[in-house]
Amino acid sequence: MSNRNEERLGAPPDHEEELYEEEPQRDSSELSFVVPTDFVTLPSRGVFYPPSHPLHNQKTIEIKYMTAKEEDILTSRTLVEKGIVLDRLVQNIVVNRKIKVEDLLVSDKSAILINARKNGYGADYSTTLECMECSAPATSVYDLDEVSIKEEITVDVLQNKNITPTDRGTFLITTPVSGVEVEIRLLTGRDEHNMMKRSESNRKKGSEDHFITDQLRTMVVSINEHNDKNLIKQFVESLTLRDTKALREAYETVAPDINMRKEFVCSNCGYEDDINFPVTTDFFWPQQ
Repeated sequence: MSNRNEERLGAPPDHEEELYEEEPQRDSSELSFVVPTDFVTLPSRGVFYPPSHPLHNQKTIEIKYMTAKEEDILTSRTLVEKGIVLDRLVQNIVVNRKIKVEDLLVSDKSAILINARKNGYGADYSTTLECMECSAPATSVYDLDEVSIKEEITVDVLQNKNITPTDRGTFLITTPVSGVEVEIRLLTGRDEHNMMKRSESNRKKGSEDHFITDQLRTMVVSINEHNDKNLIKQFVESLTLRDTKALREAYETVAPDINMRKEFVCSNCGYEDDINFPVTTDFFWPQQ
């Protein structure tokens, strides 16, 4: 990752005499303050955005370092209660105002948040984990400089898994039991937010959570080239577990992702595991 701060501030003088030239006195009203920026590598590599999107085929996105304004966002109780605090943060630090956070792919938004956190609070991310074996709490630290991006999927891998990419940035897979050709797409920040809202609404109503079927309905574009929403809903709710598993595995195969894996060793019982380091409230609200 790199920045454009030198470019924005101007190149150094070409002639030695200019180095010692006395600068004219400035009025304080002429002072300007430039917030440094950084470039974040996109896990999607811009491949799955339509041609009209600013990130189409773009491998990086420019973001600003967090300032006191962003800290105001992170400490806003209203934004936290509405569940939009991180979306508001991302929207505020993205330099290109044409890019909307709700249109970002989930993995790209995560990459932006990780980079913003590293720039704002440092690379060491400390949080409390619970041992899967004995439930004992333990403080663990993850170095955000070790975050890696999933390798780009190859044509051979897609063929071996019977997944066919389309020119619309979607993918076709035939379910093993029902034999239906299903078209799926990658989820965006908008999808993620809407699913969380529906889940929260069900929780407040005391209703059952339908996160799995909701996720499937959201990512399925069509079945046998039919894209009627009601038909897709009926199809998802009648899927066998083998078909459901096939669709979810296909999604995991094609979706760009970020790797935050780390070896966990419990100091209490000695249990060892290779875990995907979780993002908790300590991520943007570290204990001081």
